[in-house]
Amino acid sequence: MEHTSTLTVSLEYTAEMMGSGDMPVLATPALVALMENAAMMACRPLCGEGQTTVGGSIQVQHLKPSPLGASVEATARVTLHEGRKVEFTIEARQGEVVIGTASHTRFIVDRERFLSKLREG
Repeated sequence: MEHTSTLTVSLEYTAEMMGSGDMPVLATPALVALMENAAMMACRPLCGEGQTTVGGSIQVQHLKPSPLGASVEATARVTLHEGRKVEFTIEARQGEVVIGTASHTRFIVDRERFLSKLREG
């Protein structure tokens, strides 16, 4: 299972605007969000009625900068599905250039049960 999510680098996704740096390039937090989105979408077929996934861990390497206007895509591939645990490898590209890689773990949860824990304090 895999999924590719895409993003066009606009001002809102730059390091300057997100506060993670002071240059007009794709911010690492924006790259991480794109990677997590690809993983979330890749494992949707594993979720039953009322279920979703939440991120557990991510280890990211942001290898190259991407300028304003660049199109970036992240492809997440499931490498392990064991019970509620789903593991991924993720590769982000700007055209043919690899700009980032990651290993990521998500967990399948019952949406209502998960949210009820917030209300319990």
